[in-house]
Amino acid sequence: MSSDFQGMGWSFRELVAPKDQGGGVVPSLFEDAVRQSVWLILATAPGERVMRPDFGCRIHELLFATASAATVGRAAQAVREALVRWEPRIDVLGVDVAPDRAEPALLRVRVDYRVRTTDNRFNLVYPFYLERSAG
Repeated sequence: MSSDFQGMGWSFRELVAPKDQGGGVVPSLFEDAVRQSVWLILATAPGERVMRPDFGCRIHELLFATASAATVGRAAQAVREALVRWEPRIDVLGVDVAPDRAEPALLRVRVDYRVRTTDNRFNLVYPFYLERSAG
């Protein structure tokens, strides 16, 4: 069954339901679990997880790079490689990286993917800042 393969996991938005809704942990189900997994892969730099130091996306190596065509290409490659390696429930249909015109230090990473079990297509835009904020 497709929902069995897609799975269920911890939600990365609100982890605890309000008391008026019974409290407790809020699960992430099916295609939402896949979307959150994609986001988590992109948000994790290799080396951050002690028990899985190779997990994550190498886009974080581009921190402090300039928003050049080479940086955009390296970012797209890093995202594609990470998703192909770490998220077997999807087919990556496309990765498009573009600098934000209003914010030069921001790359907008658009990922188009298909969930294999349902054949449903989705996209996600991940903001990646080339420099850390001072705050």
